Amino acid sequence: MCGIVGYVGNRDCSEVLVSALRKLEYRGYDSAGIAVFESGKINIKKAQGRLDDLEDKMKYEGKPCGNVGIGHTRWATHGVPSEINSHPHRGGDKVTIVHNGIIENYKELKEMLIKNGRTFVSETDTEVVAQLLDFNYDGDPVGALRKTLSQVEGSFALGVLFADREGEIYAVRRESPLIVGVAEGESFIASDVPAIIQYTKKYYLLEHDEIAHLTSDGVSFCDLNGKHISKELKVADWSQDAAEKGGYDHYMIKEIHEQPTSVKTTVTPRISDGMPSLDECGITVDYLKKVKQIHIVACGTAMHAGMVGKYIIEKLAKVPVIVDIASEFRYREPLIHKDDLVIIISQSGETADSLAAMRLAKSMGAKTLAIVNAKGSSIAREADMLIYTHAGPEIAVASTKAYMVQISVMYLLCFELAFAKGYITDGECCRLTDALCEIPALIDDTIDTTNDLCHEIAEKLIDADSLLYIGRGLDYALSMEGSLKLKEISYIHSEAYAAGELKHGTISLITEGMPVIAVATQTSLYDKTVSNIKEVKARGAMVILVCDEKAEVGADVADHIIRVPKTLEMLMPMTAIVPLQLLAYYTSVLRGNDVDKPRNLAKSVTVE
Repeated sequence: MCGIVGYVGNRDCSEVLVSALRKLEYRGYDSAGIAVFESGKINIKKAQGRLDDLEDKMKYEGKPCGNVGIGHTRWATHGVPSEINSHPHRGGDKVTIVHNGIIENYKELKEMLIKNGRTFVSETDTEVVAQLLDFNYDGDPVGALRKTLSQVEGSFALGVLFADREGEIYAVRRESPLIVGVAEGESFIASDVPAIIQYTKKYYLLEHDEIAHLTSDGVSFCDLNGKHISKELKVADWSQDAAEKGGYDHYMIKEIHEQPTSVKTTVTPRISDGMPSLDECGITVDYLKKVKQIHIVACGTAMHAGMVGKYIIEKLAKVPVIVDIASEFRYREPLIHKDDLVIIISQSGETADSLAAMRLAKSMGAKTLAIVNAKGSSIAREADMLIYTHAGPEIAVASTKAYMVQISVMYLLCFELAFAKGYITDGECCRLTDALCEIPALIDDTIDTTNDLCHEIAEKLIDADSLLYIGRGLDYALSMEGSLKLKEISYIHSEAYAAGELKHGTISLITEGMPVIAVATQTSLYDKTVSNIKEVKARGAMVILVCDEKAEVGADVADHIIRVPKTLEMLMPMTAIVPLQLLAYYTSVLRGNDVDKPRNLAKSVTVE
């Protein structure tokens, strides 16, 4: 995710900005840049690649010298990683900005600005905001920001320099995080506390649609009506290491909380006129019409995302889907034809087994589609078609937000495929897409409503020797991921089974007090799943049921019930996975494990 910093004071601004950006490198980025007031003009330096590349460029060309400026690390969403697309962006002669987030209506705004004589040099939505702000500016910074914010849709944070306001920075946010730091004779903006904690621990949290005005003498805040706001000054009391976790105890819980933003960042740019639009990824409706069979190849959590994809694609688009573990794919002599689509899912884009599987598929004449999070990775470079998931860096070994964005992409692909095949109308496709767009808010709600309960239930799991996860259909696919999360960080043995298979051997494992986590969110299968739950309950199991908020649950069904917000049945995995993540996290914490770095595991498996 992009990182924003800004500084007003008496230090060497270039050094402060680069130093602060280094503290945000954990967010991931593909380019970096700074803009500094120098002798009355705004001097911009930016480079594709790492901060080292930017520093090397400034050694060669000279660094900006001044005391006021803004900086940015970019994680590309609109437009490829390049120096032109990197931040800061000028909007004309009057405005320079850095930006984090997505401008949802940038296409309409860009068309309006072009009609009014504006020209653009980049592919970014950021330049659209810069141009719009410059277009609206008449000497009143707050007035221009207020007018611009009334025209812009999306989630974003902005740091702004006005050319005729040397010594000042303006900042605003809508959903995307931004803080304002203060110290004696200097002020800061940043995406997160780590960027500025080396300079000050005092900061303000900028809230939704609030505007901040920074000078070396202090900061002030107002709302969109121009009314002054008094804010509470906060003091960070955590270590540098903890600060990089945004105040959370572990990266994993931080990344669970980042899931709503990650889903929105992944989905929103791929929607046009209410319909999924994957053209920029090389996937067109005409191509999808020709697809006869799909192979999904992945490892671990990514394979579980593929299982969700299989269920929904076969149900909605009527295209047969085979899901393979990547390490098995090459060795079973798969039957692949030229009209098949082979989808490779990998968070890192460097998973050795997945890369080898993709190369085999290409050698057999099939088209390959990569769904990856890492820009410029091997799988991303070699695939015929590519969808980047914009989750930002996932530091915890146990995958959470990467899984969530992977299944988000599977839904987008499924909806467009079903439309291309003629199984749903454009109206139905828009309805499904609208429901997917509502998911980030439901994920946020699920985290808020289930967190404490999951902590309480985890206390009952810490001494267990073994657990079972059961479910049917999509709930079975979800159970597989829940089980993996628990075993990889708590070190408690757990297995996932299709609930209907219990009587075929597995039910013999049930002993008095054994925890069984049952997932039952599919209305059409609910009664059958409840029947299976009662079978294990009758044999002494302690049942933890995950179901939707409207499900009717008898008193004899479960010992503990975790309810999640209801959405379309097909989309329920996106809310129901959250309590399974939280249960695994709190069980691991209570057992005293290293949650972010579980034993024997690595984030990216680059060998067979």
